[in-house]
Amino acid sequence: MAKKQVKKVTKKLAAEVDASAEVISRVRKSAKQITTSSTAEYFAKNLQQVGFSSPVKAVLTTLKEALDNSLDACEDAGILPEIRLQVEKLGPGTLKNTDQIRIYVEDNGPGIDPDDVAKVFGEYLASSKFGRGRCSRGQQGIGISAATTWAMQTTATGARVVTKTKSARKAFTCVVDMDLKNNKGILRDKGTVEWSSPHGTSIEFKLDGRIQLNGEGGLLNYIRSTILLNPHMTLHYEISDVPSASVDRVVNTVPVVPQATEPHPHTMKLGEFMSHARLFGRMKTSVWLKRGFSRVTDKVLQDLVSQKGLKRKVLDSFVDSLPDDEFKALFSAIQAVDLLPPATTSVLSVGEDGLALSIRRIGDIDFFAVLSRKPVICDFKPLQVEVAIARLRERRGEDNEEQVQVLRFANRVPLQFDKASCAIVKAITSVNWRSYGLKQPKNGLPLGPYIVAVSVVSPFIKFKNASKETIDASDELVEELRRALMQTGQRLSRYLSREHKAGELEQRVQHIEQFGPILVETLGRILGASDERKQAATAGLARILEKDTKGIKKDLADAEGRLASYLEEKKSRLAGFFEGLDQDEQFTGTDAAAPAPVKPAAKSGKGKV
Repeated sequence: MAKKQVKKVTKKLAAEVDASAEVISRVRKSAKQITTSSTAEYFAKNLQQVGFSSPVKAVLTTLKEALDNSLDACEDAGILPEIRLQVEKLGPGTLKNTDQIRIYVEDNGPGIDPDDVAKVFGEYLASSKFGRGRCSRGQQGIGISAATTWAMQTTATGARVVTKTKSARKAFTCVVDMDLKNNKGILRDKGTVEWSSPHGTSIEFKLDGRIQLNGEGGLLNYIRSTILLNPHMTLHYEISDVPSASVDRVVNTVPVVPQATEPHPHTMKLGEFMSHARLFGRMKTSVWLKRGFSRVTDKVLQDLVSQKGLKRKVLDSFVDSLPDDEFKALFSAIQAVDLLPPATTSVLSVGEDGLALSIRRIGDIDFFAVLSRKPVICDFKPLQVEVAIARLRERRGEDNEEQVQVLRFANRVPLQFDKASCAIVKAITSVNWRSYGLKQPKNGLPLGPYIVAVSVVSPFIKFKNASKETIDASDELVEELRRALMQTGQRLSRYLSREHKAGELEQRVQHIEQFGPILVETLGRILGASDERKQAATAGLARILEKDTKGIKKDLADAEGRLASYLEEKKSRLAGFFEGLDQDEQFTGTDAAAPAPVKPAAKSGKGKV
């Protein structure tokens, strides 16, 4: 009996050992299967996250990333940008329902050092702008590398680059490919070429995509939006079958690059706070707090000790040797202490003067109103909102049942997709536009022949996705946008009211002039009145008309006088910008602004627009 039990137990133990061995074997196999991926490999498999989710988006995103880089480079170097771009079909693409598209962008920027070309166009997260704490179009160093990846995946070609710095005699040329495994750019076909420009960069992509000219993802809509928010830019463009054209700059000064601002302690989490300390190496905690953050002064450090109970030795210790418990105590104390809000010097806006000049370039308009709000702190981050409303002359005769065209911008970059969930659209639909003279369905966009352009600038804009297509709708941001829109709506309402009164007056005059003589003649015939009495009756009607319209004429005269004074003040401030403009191109007494003419651009040789 005992032998049977021993045998049974032994058999059971053997089974358990075999099962354990099987588990160990599986664990070892799983461990061997665990691999790591580079940043480039991740984005190569998830390009939809950065704007390459469709053939239409691929073309627009590539053009946008190249143009953003050119504008940022010119502004950082203090150069007025002159940019040439070309988008053309080369033939059928390798993907279904696509064409092979050539995208070419050339700028007059400072150029790129040949040693940096591979990083700029072929390496993810390689950027000179990340974490600078000031406004710029690009920041992370993802977009242009994603365009290179898309070109490699769809046409097996990289990015062809030509660049020349001021000190170089010849331009450096190469093709940039990507080593996805190691997240590195690879240069091939390197060489030098003669280039007439003293400095600048051109980049050319060949990729699969689809050209859309109009609508939400339309290239022409994107170009018009870019022109509006960059009055200092001259642009020459040729897109597919659209005739080539040029749009000249209307402002001859480069935007002043804003000062960078350090992060504010109250915007950080504990982990971010501790990671930020590691960037400064061996430094006293008190020095790190003052250098590494905004709004931290000696007075604040004293308050941490005297009011919040922080030990003085924490501030005197080196930040790289602080234990976790002291870091947590420091973090809790600085979150509890009163600090001034972050500075607003890091925002970079266009300004009302620049918008007023630039809006005349986007279409045939007969009225516009622009507004730049003062920089504010929103969600504890510096931010500024600008709004422009323009009425399109060519659509005024329509039934006005079409929604207004909304142009959205973040750090002067047009946003063209996913507008329904954007903070800007939510703010527009929340305003009661009927009180400003526009039609509006419930919870919808207003109707009419108008363009509503809204720009948000901040070094810390919170987007909803990595492709930066829509701005997160926080309550504070939506409220700030509402205030700006309502202020601009008031200006529109005043103009529409003056226009309505003028129309009523004109209609009354026309009615009296048309039917007055008929009425007098008919009554005179019935009563047998003499010609003298008929003339007296006609004069009496004129006096009645003058009495009824006297108040309206006075109101109109006062309004026109105020408007003339305002425009005269504008002209004096912008005297330098108006030199060389024809009289009919300048502001008129009706607050209308005729757009500057768009000039045809002559085609040049291969590789140029």
